[in-house]
Amino acid sequence: MAQKNLSPNRALGYMVLVFLFAYFIPFDAPRVVTAIQEAFLMLSDYAQQHVLLCVVPALFIAGAITVFLNQRSVIRYLGPSAPKPLAYGVASISGAILAVCSCTVLPLFKGIYKKGAGLGPAIAFLYSGPAINILAIVMSYKVFGWKLGLARMVGAILFSIVIGLIMQFFFRKEDEARLADERMFSYTRDDGERSLGQMAVYMLSMIGILVFVNWASSQGNSPLWDFIYSIKYWITAGFALMLGYALIRWFTKDDLHIWVVATRDFALQILPLLFGGVLVAGFLLGRPGHEALIPSQWVNRLVGGNSLLANFFAALAGAFMYFATLTEVPIVQGLLGSGMGQGPALALLLAGPSLSLPSMLVIWGELGTKKTITYVSLVVLLSTLVGFGFGMIG
Repeated sequence: MAQKNLSPNRALGYMVLVFLFAYFIPFDAPRVVTAIQEAFLMLSDYAQQHVLLCVVPALFIAGAITVFLNQRSVIRYLGPSAPKPLAYGVASISGAILAVCSCTVLPLFKGIYKKGAGLGPAIAFLYSGPAINILAIVMSYKVFGWKLGLARMVGAILFSIVIGLIMQFFFRKEDEARLADERMFSYTRDDGERSLGQMAVYMLSMIGILVFVNWASSQGNSPLWDFIYSIKYWITAGFALMLGYALIRWFTKDDLHIWVVATRDFALQILPLLFGGVLVAGFLLGRPGHEALIPSQWVNRLVGGNSLLANFFAALAGAFMYFATLTEVPIVQGLLGSGMGQGPALALLLAGPSLSLPSMLVIWGELGTKKTITYVSLVVLLSTLVGFGFGMIG
């Protein structure tokens, strides 16, 4: 896909921002030095723990969705004209099954969106993937108690549907115009060379690799979950053999070349924004448990009690922080021990896993400024209100 060149005015604007940053930031101040170190340490952690095992498999799945998945089926089940219970049910369940972090879900979101999914179902998938994480909800029950665990589960499921419906309503005309533009289907190869069963094996094998290679321990909360964790690499190897068989038997060299090109293009679109977002998030907030530019004491003071401001700040801070899968549970546990209210805790749990500054940048690159601001605002606003209400009755 061709990349748009920057306009002279926009390029000049970026240069001015870089100049102002270089001119005014006191790089010799100890806190700034620590923040810079945290930025690159966070990027290093992200590269080591998430890129190869999470983002790269997701990029290949996204490329496969764009190239090989039958477009008519995507539009039938996830398109704007599909029955809403079907479209939003499929989107929410699909996202929940994957149980990925806010960055890993992005290539998959872009894949189904470019293939013809309506904006609403695609947004429901985008939110549900990181938010409706089965193990995270189980751990929330164990660590926080049944009230907060139940509120997180119900809130996340409803959010994925409600936010998707609102986004579809606000941008219905634009979405219909997008689906009428044939250029967005430039990689499509609905050539019928493979049967439905063959495509199911192909897609299932890649999804199996993504899910099981990243399977996390429940730390003793679920014996069955921990048993799967103990054999996750054997399961992953089985799915890898399944994928290898499918590629050798059912795909030509030309098919594989087009698939790799589509995956490469997704990587070029997503990875620069992800890496840049991780650096900025690390510079401002640091890694969990580490100090960066913004002192953690500020956060602890602002999320105490159950005021609207406390809930709003918890939702906003959670939206900009990066949470790897399951890390939100010990972070919120620590904040609760420091005086965080139950309402702000729920607000953070609803907003934090589904968003991050890196994911916002990628969503902005795909949807544009207006849709991105609307989506982020809906997540933060609804998280604030639900958190406030929960704090009042909890």
